[in-house]
Amino acid sequence: MASRMSKRTRLIIMVILIIAVVAIVGIALSRGSCSTSESTLKSHKAPDFTLPTMTGANITLSELEGTPVVLNFWGTTCPHCIVELHYFEAVAQESEGEIKVIAVDVGESASTVQTFFDDYEPTMIVALDGNTEVYRTYSQEDNPRGYIPITFLIDSDGVVKQIKIGAFTSEAEVWDTLNSLFGTAIL
Repeated sequence: MASRMSKRTRLIIMVILIIAVVAIVGIALSRGSCSTSESTLKSHKAPDFTLPTMTGANITLSELEGTPVVLNFWGTTCPHCIVELHYFEAVAQESEGEIKVIAVDVGESASTVQTFFDDYEPTMIVALDGNTEVYRTYSQEDNPRGYIPITFLIDSDGVVKQIKIGAFTSEAEVWDTLNSLFGTAIL
């Protein structure tokens, strides 16, 4: 009987250890995931920039004052960025210019970005930050670890109202965030 109890005790201890290891691994993975997101309310003037776009024109942020801006930094090799681009494209289409969406590719060549989009011509503005200077300027204070995607929500006065590190999980989340920051008149 004593040997049965010790086998049972060992089994219980083994099960408890397995559960503990699984829990620890799960917590560690969830904290290290690039899909983890964090939103921060901010209120500072967005640094101005001029970047080339995928269409060959230039975009200057300060020229968009008077219109809320979704400024997203992304890359073609980031799976979460790619999923999120669909939400931003929908916002650009549905807002009909009432919100400007600028998707800034970080550190890749124009040909890489063009190949990524293939024949599709996005409604959102796709800007190219090949030397990562604009990305580094925006990340300096608010994103020191250099995560992408990162999105800056800028009001019509050019003030950063919120920063989201990590991807939005749905188009509805993007709209909810925009509506809470800028009001329902944007829909």
